[in-house]
Amino acid sequence: MSVPDASTEIEHTSEIQPYQTMRGHTHYVEGVAHLHDGRHIVTSSWDSSLRLWDRESGAQIGNDWRDGGDKPRVRNIALSPNGMTLASGSWNGTMRLWDIETKKAIAKWTGHTGWVNSVCWSADGKRVASGSRDGTMQMWNVESGETDLGPIKTGHKEVRAVAYSPDISKIATGGKDENAIKIWDGRTGELLSTLRQDDPVWSLAWTSDQKKLIAAIENGLIRIFDTVTWEQIAILQDHKSAVVAISLFHNDRLLASGSWDDTARLWNLDTNLPIGPPLRHRNWVRGVALSTDGKFLATACGDKNAYIWDIHAILNGAGLGDLLSIPNVSVSLVSILAFRLLATEC
Repeated sequence: MSVPDASTEIEHTSEIQPYQTMRGHTHYVEGVAHLHDGRHIVTSSWDSSLRLWDRESGAQIGNDWRDGGDKPRVRNIALSPNGMTLASGSWNGTMRLWDIETKKAIAKWTGHTGWVNSVCWSADGKRVASGSRDGTMQMWNVESGETDLGPIKTGHKEVRAVAYSPDISKIATGGKDENAIKIWDGRTGELLSTLRQDDPVWSLAWTSDQKKLIAAIENGLIRIFDTVTWEQIAILQDHKSAVVAISLFHNDRLLASGSWDDTARLWNLDTNLPIGPPLRHRNWVRGVALSTDGKFLATACGDKNAYIWDIHAILNGAGLGDLLSIPNVSVSLVSILAFRLLATEC
């Protein structure tokens, strides 16, 4: 099957406008997360707050989320698999768990001595992995609040990204000085593989079948690796500066990326080509998150705003609406996958 020319997917049309703009933060917006209800967005900011927003109106709902007198800049957030709890990492090395219903912090973890750059939930919701500017990775037990593993000295001077594999058997880290992607045993912390890179690694995502690992690199590239051989199998290239955030739709066919070139982009992973024109911002795009149904993209921007983009309309306009389709999965296969997940739990 021939690979289509890029021009068949890139539409040279007028700039795409945001579906909605969320204004109110007083410093860079760093993190974004869609809640499972499909109507609300949570953002995190260097102004030390988390905020809840209505997707349709762009209005903030209720007061800022803050935790007492402690006011660290919030670097990143991640929603738990069940959608009930949010994990956040901050500049002062602390981490918090937030109850989505009450909008209150329900746990505060200390252990890192530098910025917490990345947090990631395990698929069973029992652990949160964190990566820090102190060069370490830790795995936290959500129930006890203690570390199950770590701190692990990764060899990175600064850990920029942590990502659990879907079956929880592995953790990937990406970092700066040493510029590399490293693969770790999710239970023992043993280093399994090192994929050296020319530039720092900012964000990582495993495909749901665990056959590929996708990495956002500071040199403006997105690299895709085969997880059996750890060989590079594809490069996505259209950004003009560092790619610092990626979000993968769960059918493994659609990817969103955010960059220091002041744009977010959509990618067709069937062809590894960009979709449509770039989604332009007025400052760096610091975070991206696709909604559960893939129809909306939330972006966090250095202009102190967060934005919502109508991805469904963009894909339909490009004749690629099927990229949001979900294959039919039989009940028996679902049962097998559930059994395998339970079998991997410690």
